[in-house]
Amino acid sequence: MGLGPRAPEGAHPPSGKALAARDAAVRLLRGVTVERRSLDGLLESDRAFLALEPRDRAFARALVGTALRRAGQIADALGRLITKPLPKRSGRLRQILEIAAAQILFLDVPPFAAVSSAVDQAGADRDARHFKGLANAALRRLVENKEGFLAEQDAAALNLPPWLRTRWVATYGEATTRAIAEALMLEPSLDLSAKGDPAALAALVNGRLLATGTLRLVPSGPAENLPGYADGAWWVQDAAAALPARLLGDVAGKRVADLCAAPGGKTAALAASGASVTALDVSAARLKRLSANLARLGLSAETVAADLLTWDPPEAFDAVLLDAPCTATGTIRRHPDISFLKRPEDIVALAATQARMADKAVALLKPGGTLVFCTCSLEPEEGEEQLARLLHRHNLQIVPVAAAEVGGLGELVTPAGAVRTLPSQLPDPAEPRLGGLDGFFIARLRKR
Repeated sequence: MGLGPRAPEGAHPPSGKALAARDAAVRLLRGVTVERRSLDGLLESDRAFLALEPRDRAFARALVGTALRRAGQIADALGRLITKPLPKRSGRLRQILEIAAAQILFLDVPPFAAVSSAVDQAGADRDARHFKGLANAALRRLVENKEGFLAEQDAAALNLPPWLRTRWVATYGEATTRAIAEALMLEPSLDLSAKGDPAALAALVNGRLLATGTLRLVPSGPAENLPGYADGAWWVQDAAAALPARLLGDVAGKRVADLCAAPGGKTAALAASGASVTALDVSAARLKRLSANLARLGLSAETVAADLLTWDPPEAFDAVLLDAPCTATGTIRRHPDISFLKRPEDIVALAATQARMADKAVALLKPGGTLVFCTCSLEPEEGEEQLARLLHRHNLQIVPVAAAEVGGLGELVTPAGAVRTLPSQLPDPAEPRLGGLDGFFIARLRKR
């Protein structure tokens, strides 16, 4: 058995289907690591992946997710066995080896199946076929040396991109950075926000009710199969992502703008609390999905497809929620492709965009109104420093968040009264996958 998660139930289908799932995983992995495309986008557009049966899609997702989360360890292990760089014309060989190594090292997959499938995949690739012998020998040696390699590796250091590790050590310290890295190696829980009574939903789905009001469980199949989905009893939303809407307080009867609204969890929370919500997003396609989810939940909101920076509504709002575009480094545990897609220079560019959006959000707010600004980034330029600059530019005051507003979890509240969540928080030693939070920075402000 591997040290990581088990492969999904039914993850060992007949050989042809298993090979198709592994082929999909190789293709998805190459799309992220070579073509630098988002995994979510690939999962929605790869026709061969979508044509797989549900259990085979789950297997493919487990393979590529593990290969991304454990990329540093996989590269280290393969590097011990293949000491020369792979030839440029080796096709998909690298990704085939990485998907096979993910199975051998971390998943509950028979080693012979991982090795033989990889050799078959290499043989089917016109460029990789010349290296079938290399793949077979290297992977067999990996099976033989698995335990020794894993024992010698510093997983928390290997699996973080060096530039992110350097930044996080400077910001949060060595110990917290290691704790974050360890959290990012785990597949995350499934978090649900209840439309009605959270305790009743906890009983319905057999989930754990967190102090913040979110329901949490270890996923075991598509979320749509859980009780209450068709009835609109809940929506999927990380526990940290559920906090910004709640920090607007009592919004019943108020006009609230949810800026950059898709995928819609915050819109749903505000609408369920009785607000008159205007949900704005630059993507009309994403707004269609938001509207479909609201319809399932039996909720309504005005939707506007527009660029926030040029949007000119007829009147100001009582409250504004801005979840600004960011590097999303706080969500790597849910989106491990971010480690491969983001670069240090993205932080500067996105921070500048956030500042312009924040200025517009203030302009949309009535005097005395409340602004909640948040990003799902762990980078201070997109959080604490952004807040300081915003206060310098505008006549705003911080409305400090009390620990009681975040389930009594005082460790989430900064000395300035903002909220900073980390992937390493809310650990669960008994069941690690029930621990953790997405990394968010949240500030609540009042327009003087």
